Amino acid sequence: MSTKKAISTSFVAIFILIITQIIAQSIASMFVIIKIPTGICNIIAGIIYAGLTYLILKMFISKIIKLPTSDFGMPKFAIKIRWILIAVLLPFVIKGSYLLIFNGKYVSSNMNGNQMFITLSAGVAFTGIAAGFVEEMVFRGVILNALKKRWNIKVAVIVPSMLFGIVHVLGQDFSIGSCLLVIIAGTMVGVMFSMIAIESGSVWNSGIVHAIWNVVIIGGGLAIGEKMDKYSIMTYVLNSKDFAITGGEFGIESSVISLFGYIIVAGIAFFMIKSRKN
Repeated sequence: MSTKKAISTSFVAIFILIITQIIAQSIASMFVIIKIPTGICNIIAGIIYAGLTYLILKMFISKIIKLPTSDFGMPKFAIKIRWILIAVLLPFVIKGSYLLIFNGKYVSSNMNGNQMFITLSAGVAFTGIAAGFVEEMVFRGVILNALKKRWNIKVAVIVPSMLFGIVHVLGQDFSIGSCLLVIIAGTMVGVMFSMIAIESGSVWNSGIVHAIWNVVIIGGGLAIGEKMDKYSIMTYVLNSKDFAITGGEFGIESSVISLFGYIIVAGIAFFMIKSRKN
């Protein structure tokens, strides 16, 4: 694959992500107008977002790039048990560590039943599952494999991972310290997802880890941070104001605690790859 084709393929993949997200949210908004409950519309939006992204990426890969989707980390859907286990353990261990080790207090958002359903449906269906799999298809599927075909596996892992970290600070009014922490943590979590996709041979495995992480950490149930999250049913407000522990304005996803978790899981995947080669 030429340099021009690898770069253009990467940009097209990101463009598809943006367009499908807009389409999904627009269709969901139209359903809201005709009085379908907002919570149901959130679930519909998630299904459309993930499904439409997959269909367009599949068409783009097979018709324009003229290669099988399996070459871009999207073979027949299958998930390995070990990555399901890690998908569950990683966020629960990190979240549990905060609740057990660091002092804080529980603060309720005082939502009613309908507000809870709206919050959880958006957090689980759209922000959680759909966004997790879509981002994996784009970053660890199309972009990683396009760069690998043009350069090598190191470039394919590092460049999209750094891009993944930088994307999370765009348009945010964060302090310099928080921005650096987000970029470092975002890059490392990108490396982690890349190692999982490479070890397993598909984005479906990194997707399940990404999706469950999103659901548990930012799904709208219990948030953890230095201040109350009005988009979560309950928040465990930490007494500590150390941005390395709290993750600063971005939250615990960019904390050193989470960073340590990313490194461990990435290391596990890396040694699995090395042992298989040996």
